[in-house]
Amino acid sequence: MSFSRRNFLIATGVAAASTTVLSACSSGSKDSTDKNVPSVSKAATMNIPVGTKADSTGPAPEVPGAVKGGTLYSLDQFDMDHMDPAQIYVATEGAITRPILRGLTGYKVDEKGKATLVGDVATDAGTMKNGGKTWSFTIKDGIKWEDGSDLTMDDVRHTFERLFATFVTEGPRYVQQWMVGGDKYKGPYDGKHLDSLEVSGNTITFNLTEARTDFNYTLGMPGYGLVNKKHDTKEKYDKQPFALGPYRIGNRDIGKSLTYVRNDHWDPKTDPIRNAYPDKYVFQFGFELVASTDRFIADKGNDQYAMSIFNEVAPERMAQVMTNATLKKRVLTQVDTVTYYWPINMTRITDVKVRKAINYAWPHQQLQTIRGGAASTAIATTILSPVTPGYTKFDLYGTDKKPGGDPAKAKALLKEAGKLGQKLVIAYQQSDTQVKNAVAIKNALEAAGFQVVNKQVDKSTFYTQIGKLDNGFDLMAAGWSPDWPNGYSVFYPCWDGKNIGNGRSNYAQLNDPSVNKAIDAASKLSDVDAANKAWGEVDRQIMDLAAVVPDYHAIRNWMHGSKVGGAIYDPGNTCVMLTKLYAMK
Repeated sequence: MSFSRRNFLIATGVAAASTTVLSACSSGSKDSTDKNVPSVSKAATMNIPVGTKADSTGPAPEVPGAVKGGTLYSLDQFDMDHMDPAQIYVATEGAITRPILRGLTGYKVDEKGKATLVGDVATDAGTMKNGGKTWSFTIKDGIKWEDGSDLTMDDVRHTFERLFATFVTEGPRYVQQWMVGGDKYKGPYDGKHLDSLEVSGNTITFNLTEARTDFNYTLGMPGYGLVNKKHDTKEKYDKQPFALGPYRIGNRDIGKSLTYVRNDHWDPKTDPIRNAYPDKYVFQFGFELVASTDRFIADKGNDQYAMSIFNEVAPERMAQVMTNATLKKRVLTQVDTVTYYWPINMTRITDVKVRKAINYAWPHQQLQTIRGGAASTAIATTILSPVTPGYTKFDLYGTDKKPGGDPAKAKALLKEAGKLGQKLVIAYQQSDTQVKNAVAIKNALEAAGFQVVNKQVDKSTFYTQIGKLDNGFDLMAAGWSPDWPNGYSVFYPCWDGKNIGNGRSNYAQLNDPSVNKAIDAASKLSDVDAANKAWGEVDRQIMDLAAVVPDYHAIRNWMHGSKVGGAIYDPGNTCVMLTKLYAMK
């Protein structure tokens, strides 16, 4: 998922489902000079199993000490580009919609942060038959939309059939790829159903083209949240989705604020995942990292009840916050599965020597310093993160030895290619930190013989813009953590030639036959060790093509006000778990 997605582990694309997420509490290592900073390379892991039918029964586990009432606020940089679940493939959009949207499956998290895959609106996490080619889910009774109407099987069927509509361009493509007949189906708006999606009573059955023993995890993604058929406004649904969770949209001033109020028709007995403590959420947008961090530090008025979904502790305030015991108590720190990287547009930068020169010249150490040092990031040399199965440590471009870059080596490659003065157009999000990054990258690349043009892109539409085939960019800031932390859910959506298209996540537009073949072969391996080895080899293949510059693996540091309780990490959605938060009295 773009810049941070799902955080459970499926050992292989076809192996039995069991999952792993990393723990926030791990000892320091060489990638951290402070023993109190979590180590990315040595992050502990814990299983996220498939729960039972009893685990799928509401209400959700109570948060110790939690109280009902009050209002919680957020201080964040930008509004959401998408809220239609079918269009959600960015972690912040998934995070902010957890209180209003529900799916067939989801992640139940206990007070210690342990997650379990359970049935959300389904009675359990699904029944698998035919070796994983057939999956059935039975819907609970008593689930209602925000207007008091019942969730119907027509709604459930419609949710998955509308994924095939032409206006759905941004979300995950797994269901569309795997459903029998999905390659020819055009959506439900002409009155036709998808035959491989069967409804009988309160049960829906998915018939797949290939064995997917992890399909119940797939359906736990925010991109498969349920949609009310009667209130489906197609493209307009993106701005005002109909709620099935404990909250609904009360008011939305796009670009400025979003308010959730209680959905009086939500029944906690049907929901094993969500608590509903505050009366209202008020999400506020337009705050750069320094501004939000300074308000958290000051801790005045409504900011005592504030948190962030996207904004973390500003790099400029990292030392002040993380060395102050009182302030640090109000920081949720978590090693994440994400790798941030810079895809190189293969259709524009066609010479591999030029792409390798970019990698050699990259100023990793300077950028890490701008981000706040080892307390917030670990320098990356691979696409897979160290906590993802299949990760193999290698460093093709000498980053470990020369983390500040090797301009001489880069310039020699450019000269050899006859490309000294090569122009590079680089896309960044509009933010204070990214402006600093842009300067550092421009200086480093121009010292190596490139001519750099920086282009700032609006934050709220950034991933939509770089997801266009003809976007005009040579490099772009991006990132990915696995939809399931295994190789398939990294390499298929982001690096397989089948996923080149407007709105897709293959930002580099890489279409290399040997890479495509290797991804397909690795996805079919049932032996865990063999599959993990294969994914590590795919990583190396792509890096040898220099289709991307790996930048860093993230350590999250979310700060909140002194009267916010219940701040825990949601391992299944890689975010702050909004539905566990409460306003202290």
